[in-house]
Formats: sequence, structure tokens, C-alpha cells
Amino acid sequence: MTRLNCAPTSRRAPSDGGGICRISSYPHRSTVATPQIRGNEVFGRQLRKRNTETLAAALGDGAQPVARENRPSAFRLWSDGLGYLGTRSLQIIIVLTLTAALIWGMRQVSLVVIPVLLALIFASTFSPVMRFLRRKNVPDVLATVIVLLGIVLLLTGVGWLIVWAVKDQWDELASQAQDGFTQLVNTIPQLPFAPDQDQLLEYRDQFVGWATDFLTSSQFGSGAIAGVSAVGSFVTGLVLMIVVLFFFLKDGPKIWRFLLRPFEGEYRERAERVGGKVVQTLGSYVRGTASVAAVDAIGIFIGLLILGVPLAVPLAVLVFLLAFIPIVGATLAGTLAALVALVSDGFVTAIIVVGIVVLVNQLEGNFLQPVLMGRALKLHSLVILLALTVGTVLSGVLGAVLAVPIAAVAWGIVKVWDGPDTAAKWARPSASELRQ
Repeated sequence: MTRLNCAPTSRRAPSDGGGICRISSYPHRSTVATPQIRGNEVFGRQLRKRNTETLAAALGDGAQPVARENRPSAFRLWSDGLGYLGTRSLQIIIVLTLTAALIWGMRQVSLVVIPVLLALIFASTFSPVMRFLRRKNVPDVLATVIVLLGIVLLLTGVGWLIVWAVKDQWDELASQAQDGFTQLVNTIPQLPFAPDQDQLLEYRDQFVGWATDFLTSSQFGSGAIAGVSAVGSFVTGLVLMIVVLFFFLKDGPKIWRFLLRPFEGEYRERAERVGGKVVQTLGSYVRGTASVAAVDAIGIFIGLLILGVPLAVPLAVLVFLLAFIPIVGATLAGTLAALVALVSDGFVTAIIVVGIVVLVNQLEGNFLQPVLMGRALKLHSLVILLALTVGTVLSGVLGAVLAVPIAAVAWGIVKVWDGPDTAAKWARPSASELRQ
């Protein structure tokens, strides 16, 4: 007589293939262990089907299930207690190591990576224009030339306006800001909760010394060799960006189809979703941020004009430029405007300027930004600050500008990982969160 000893490895029924079976022969009761049968979470459909068939065949010979020995399975070691924590810790270490290696490698070839990334951002931003021209049966080469010339003219025009606005007032703006900071330091000791004035002056001297050292260091390009190297790298990167941008605009769909060739089935569908989301997110972010920056600059400029604060034009230009660095940029621009107002018109006007800056930022964040950029691109403030910190440490000001759109792209990929409107499993809200 043959007897099959089966027991489930988890709470599933034995018919689910989740058990360990032993075949015993009587009267000698010799035991031969068959392969362990587990659920589809571990080995997938094919192994589950094969093991289920084996179990069904054995049960067909009159075998009956009995209790299994109490010993831990690999699944329990993975999911319970210290086994789970140890496995997850190892995974985190591996991911962080690979990420650090990737960042290090990208920094070594930053002269190539940054121009390609900028070209991708510009191509994504102006992709609607290319689609419009293609629908009008404009040849690809002509459409690409039109869009590329438009980008060059737009950037040149914005740069010229910025230089024209601040060329004669930049020194005055810097002087006014420094005087405003000094006046603020002199006013603070009169407050009931004022800190030590000597400590404030020490902090000011340290900040001014740090800024002076940085602006006159080789990192800023003041030295002859550093300046020549910086100019050469800039020209090389600019030429590379224009060339790559030309091909992204002209042959973008062909390049994308070529990159999709290795993928098949659901992997191809996922790659298509991810690629489309990257282009959509980058384009929406840049177009939305530029529109929001323009509205912020105009709103604060009008407020400064009404209050009669001098240097309204260069302050508005700074607001526009710094708006591309979320949170930090708006705070810095508002601080400069308040310092200038403090020197020119007194403490009350400076407080009003701060109120105007806060009001404009609140209107932009709660009403304008969701309309122009969509709530799907909205990131938590902590994520933005961490991204800005990492970007600044890695690539300075340019890294700070690029950090947030890269973070937005990463979150956009997570949002469509398992479907057009289905986020990755670990990023989905729980039922309790949905009820809140």
C-alpha cells in the first residue's frame, strides 16, 4: 500500500500546490521525498501547474493528506521576522550601491550626459509643436529646422531681456540687498527675543567671506585656466546639445521604435508607457514652470511698482529665473525684494512686499500650478528639498534646476508602472488611506 503524506506550506489548501508530499510504502515504511511544491508567488505558473499535476496523480492512487512536519519554509524566512528585515536591508544596500555607481559614472561623463538630458528636455517641451507641424504635412527636416530656430530665438531673446534689465542696475541691487541685511541686523537687537548681535555679525561675515571666496575661486571660473576650460566645456556641451536636439526632434519616433525592439509582450507595453510618461512629464513640467515663473514675475513686478520700490525690473527678472528652483528660489527672490524695500522705504513696506510674495506664491501653488502642470506632477515638499540638495551637491546650480524634473519623471514612471492608471504595487494607497 502506498500512502502520500501532504501538508500545506502556508494557509492555502493542499490543492493549491502549497505543500510537501512524501510517498511511503508499507510494510517497510520507506520514505522518498518528492520535490517541494510552492505557490505561484515563488516559481510562477509553469512550475505550479507541473507540481499540481504531480500532486493530483499521487492523490489518485489513494493517498491521503496528513499533517506535515513543523519546519520553516523559504517563503516564511522571506516574509517573517528578521528574515524579512535582513532581506530588505540587503536589497536596499544593493540598490544604493548601484545608484551610487550610476551617479559616479554619470559624473565622469557629465559633458555628454548633461547636454543629452537638456536636449531631451527641450525635445519633450516642444514635442506638441512638432506633432502639429507633422499633422500639417510639413517635412520632418523643415519642421525640425523651424522648431530649432524657434528655440534658439526664444532663448536668445530671453537672455537679451535679462541682460538689458540688469546690466545697469545689478551693482545697485547687490548694494541695496547688502544694506538691507545690515539694517535688518541692526534692527533685530531691539526685539524682545533678539539673539546676540555679535553672533549675528559673525554669521554675516562668515557668509560674506564664503560668498566672496566662492565667486573668486577657480570653481567659479575666475582663474585664466579655469575660465578657458569652462568656456571650452560650455561651447562643446552647447554644440553637442544642439546636434542631439536636432536628431531628437527629427527622428525621435524612429529612435524610440529602435529602443523598443528588445522588448516584447507586456514588457514592451510597459516600456511604451514609461517612455510616453517621461516625455509628457518633462514637457508639462518645463512648460508649466515657465508659465508659472512668468506669472510670478509679473505679479511681483506690479506689486513693487505700486509700492514704489526701486529696482523692480531686475527683481522681477530674478523672480522669473529663481522660479525654476522650487521653494528655495521663491524664498530667495522674496528675501531680496524685502531687503531692497527695507532700505528704500522702511520696515512697513518690506513687510508688505513679503506679504505680496507669499500671496503670489500661494495663488500660484494652489490655483495656477495645478491647472498648468496637473496635480499628477505635484511632489511633496520634502521630496523637492531632498532632490534639490542632491542635485546641488552633484552639479551645482544646474543640478538644482534639473533635480526636480528628474524627480517628477521618476514619480511619473512609478505612477504608470503596472498600467496606464495603475501605480507600482508598493506605491498604491491602501484601502484605509482611500477612505480618509
